[in-house]
Amino acid sequence: MQLSNEEEEYNLSLSKFESMLKTNKVLFFDSEEFEEIILHYIDSGKTSLAKKALKLALEQHPKSTGLKLVQVEMLVYEDQLDLADKMLNELYAIEPNNEEIYIQKANICSKRDQHEKAVELLKIALKYTDDYADVYNLIGMEYLFMDNLEMAKDSFIKCLEEDLEDQSALYNVVYCFEFLDQNKEAINYLNQYIEKNPYSEIAWHQIGRLHYGLKEYEDAIRAFNYATLIDDEFMGAFMEKAKALERLKQYAEAIESYERTIELDDATSYALLRIGKCHERLGNTALAIKYYNQTVHEDPLLDKGWIAITDFYVRENNYQKALFYVNKALAIDNQNQLYWKRYATINKQMNFFEEAEFGYRKAVEFGDYQLDTWLFWVDILQFLGEFDSAIQTLLQATEYFPEENEIEYRLAGLYFMIQDKTKAKFHLSNGLRLNFDNYILIEDLFPMIWEENTVQNYIAKHKK
Repeated sequence: MQLSNEEEEYNLSLSKFESMLKTNKVLFFDSEEFEEIILHYIDSGKTSLAKKALKLALEQHPKSTGLKLVQVEMLVYEDQLDLADKMLNELYAIEPNNEEIYIQKANICSKRDQHEKAVELLKIALKYTDDYADVYNLIGMEYLFMDNLEMAKDSFIKCLEEDLEDQSALYNVVYCFEFLDQNKEAINYLNQYIEKNPYSEIAWHQIGRLHYGLKEYEDAIRAFNYATLIDDEFMGAFMEKAKALERLKQYAEAIESYERTIELDDATSYALLRIGKCHERLGNTALAIKYYNQTVHEDPLLDKGWIAITDFYVRENNYQKALFYVNKALAIDNQNQLYWKRYATINKQMNFFEEAEFGYRKAVEFGDYQLDTWLFWVDILQFLGEFDSAIQTLLQATEYFPEENEIEYRLAGLYFMIQDKTKAKFHLSNGLRLNFDNYILIEDLFPMIWEENTVQNYIAKHKK
């Protein structure tokens, strides 16, 4: 690719400067060359080289306003705000119409969280600048800092009116629309934008994303197709398109799109997992397992990968294989509640009740407070004859589900089992109050208790 004259001159200036540093010979540069060199080093994070260049620059051009403004920028970067402010006041006395003075003053105000004042200064800069897009972009950022998304959106739109190619402003406009829950308005705006800039793959991609968020998957795919036609290496658009195709159950096409992302870059565990899911839904079980295995090989810490393999074998009723994989997952992360719940469920299916009880206990210990987890755990404790532990577990569950009839009926049955009839009646009464018709739980879970006259009479009394 051929470089422009400006790029060639810039590269020559840079190599000339670095050669000078190596030889200790002092060479002459004009002030604009120095500005570009210094800003290059600031942008590259090479602060010490930027300072060296600035020192030499000011020695050669002590009266250059441009270099002094670069010096101010460095002072602001290093949080020497008072000194930077003092220098700007001196420069203002010399060049009150220099927009960069107002921009740097606004930058200082922004760093001091004086965002409204920063906006005022940037609006003054608009009177003197030729680069309206840059200033509108800065104003938009200040409004973002103030959480004024409407004004931020308007500023970024004005920026794009000045410079259609400003991609950061385009992303920021969409961000504001989305934050304000104006997805349809965002699509309308982007469609207008595309009329002026039809080959913006970013705009097409954002339209696709917005349609996807609104569950308008066919429109989303159409937009992603345009994005990938403009840029056939746009990995994000291929990934989003694949997700939309999955939503429409077009699994073969989704696989093609996911595979394209793998061609463009290293395989991601997410893409491999989704390809596996698509193959499973197409009935390609061997390919599904192949991709699930590749997923966990690519990222052993991705719990969704291990869960996909485990759940696949559970659906196939191959509990031995399912247990093998969930044990492998637990060997990598033994504090994952999702793994422990599956470990418990699989062991329960295999009639390994003590292991199942341990699994549910661990799932709760690591943060699984779903109702079904508590109930499965308690039902196994009851099956194992550990009535006191079952009661304590249910009382713990009431902290999360204080008005849950399934817990109350179980507590009633368990208290009847240990002959504590006062507490049993109290919880039976609660269960009947919360959901009378669910008293059949007593019959299902505690058939011996169900036969007792006390229980039958108590239910009959509540029925009346």
